[in-house]
Amino acid sequence: MANILNIETSTTNCSVALSVDGKLTVLKEDNSLNYSHAERLHVYIDSVLSSAGVKRSDLNAVAVSKGPGSYTGLRIGVSAAKGLCFALGIPLVSVPTLEVLAHKAEAKSGFIVPMLDARRMEVYSAVFDETYKSIETTSAKILDENSYSNLLQKNAVFFIGNGVEKTKAIINHPNAHFDSQLPSAEQMCHLSYCKFKKQEFEDVAYFEPFYLKDFIVISS
Repeated sequence: MANILNIETSTTNCSVALSVDGKLTVLKEDNSLNYSHAERLHVYIDSVLSSAGVKRSDLNAVAVSKGPGSYTGLRIGVSAAKGLCFALGIPLVSVPTLEVLAHKAEAKSGFIVPMLDARRMEVYSAVFDETYKSIETTSAKILDENSYSNLLQKNAVFFIGNGVEKTKAIINHPNAHFDSQLPSAEQMCHLSYCKFKKQEFEDVAYFEPFYLKDFIVISS
């Protein structure tokens, strides 16, 4: 039996889930518009474990959403995950954030485009088919009225994430569907368990979040 603690902090949603053999047991998250990870993440971890009646020593692995996303959010999530793995001597599993987000969409046919807001008219996005098979890997895209036109001409396209607000402002197509949901640790459960079974673990000492782009400090 594999007890895996799943941590998702790539956006404003501070999300923690405990899974047993890939099935969600307990979920706690704050899906607000404000970043609260530094204050709430460890509280949520303790709450999830307590609700499940699971001790930290009972954990078999910790999984973290690796990015892209908020620089600060990812740092907090990864730091917490690595700290637990170091202390408990258990493996670290990382799951691509956009793959996690894609699994929040349910499409009978067509394409799923998870997208997270970046600077200005830019998004971090990827493309999956209705079975969640990767069609295009994660990249940073600058949006314009012709973005994703090759997909929209073929079938329905389900855009999901906090990048959809700026997307639907410039893309007007009958095949375009928009959903502003955020990534959650709930969708990590099955994905992290699959990697756990394959022993696809990260090097706890050297693992870093997948920022995709360098962090830029803007002075006032």
